[in-house]
Amino acid sequence: MTDTSSTGQARGEAPAPRRRALYRLMRYLPLVAPVLLWAVPCWVLLYAGQHWPAPVTAGGTALFVLGLVAMPLGMARGHGRRQQDAAAILGDTLLGASWVLFTWSVLLGVVLRLALAVAGVGDGQDRARAVTWAVLGASAVLLAWGYAEARRVPRVRRLDVRLPRLGAGLDGLRVVLVTDTHYGPLDRARWSARVCETVNSLEADLVCHTGDIADGTAERRRAQAAPLGTVRATRARVYVTGNHEYYSEAQGWVDLMDRLGWEPLRNRHLLLERGGDTLVVAGVDDVTAESSGLPGHRAHLAGALDGADPGLPVLLLAHQPAFVDRAAAAGVDLQLSGHTHGGQIWPFHHLVRLDQPALAGLSHHGARTVLYTSRGTGFWGPPFRVFAPSEITLLVLRSGN
Repeated sequence: MTDTSSTGQARGEAPAPRRRALYRLMRYLPLVAPVLLWAVPCWVLLYAGQHWPAPVTAGGTALFVLGLVAMPLGMARGHGRRQQDAAAILGDTLLGASWVLFTWSVLLGVVLRLALAVAGVGDGQDRARAVTWAVLGASAVLLAWGYAEARRVPRVRRLDVRLPRLGAGLDGLRVVLVTDTHYGPLDRARWSARVCETVNSLEADLVCHTGDIADGTAERRRAQAAPLGTVRATRARVYVTGNHEYYSEAQGWVDLMDRLGWEPLRNRHLLLERGGDTLVVAGVDDVTAESSGLPGHRAHLAGALDGADPGLPVLLLAHQPAFVDRAAAAGVDLQLSGHTHGGQIWPFHHLVRLDQPALAGLSHHGARTVLYTSRGTGFWGPPFRVFAPSEITLLVLRSGN
């Protein structure tokens, strides 16, 4: 492995413009979303024709109001300046539970009630109560299953990726991708160790981490991240920053990964040579880096490729799939990304697609650029994954010949 890092810190490219629809949505979302998440289920479960006894209605309403107050308060105290892990766990769990309740209150509140009415089943109150129990049952099952999915060691997703410019000497190169581990308020040190054991069982030539290691500083999450130092690769272990590093003293994470034996590819590249052929392995800081104000942190693809032979194939690590437009313009062969979590809790993926060009899996961009977007190895915030399973990815690179 040859280090060919660029020495200059050139000014990064301007970030791609956000879509107007996302801007409009995000402007009002923090104010409107919590109210909708709790008010809609409250109405569907307690008031929409059920005629529950007064104590049931009053008690249920009190629980929904308590959730509406506790959720943003817990998230603010947990993820704000106070960084109280117990508060973060409470707020994040309530966020996930309210999202599932909201989703199925809307779906079953409309679809099931309409189906029962068409079938002529019961009167208005019977149908309303059937919807209530269906929503509660579906939500309970999905939350229990989603919690188990979030906490388990991810399954390995294996696939071949053919790169026409890859030399025959590099055919069969094994690349393992982990990303979005999000070590956080729930202590997952044992989970982290088991993830690293799984990675080691794959006998990778190159192991990549494409950012969002943790929610919290390297000092606070050191114990959970420490198993990353046990990861083995025959060629190299490489890492790039994600947007969450820039909420938590990113330079501390860069320094810790360096001490754990990973190569932080901060707008630089390495050369991987085998069988007489060479692959450029490059990485860029997350696109949010420049706005963080940290000196020298920015997404600068030209700097990452500075000095590389343009005739060689390029594997690029960039945390967000949205970077692929710049990668395609530069002729990158393969970009590895995370960030989306595959939506994490269905149907949140529809909002993710407003911001990102890909949700999960392989996609093609420009004349030759292939993008692989991982659903992520861990989870952010709510400890649930619903119809968006986590993954450890093994990509076997195949030459054009």
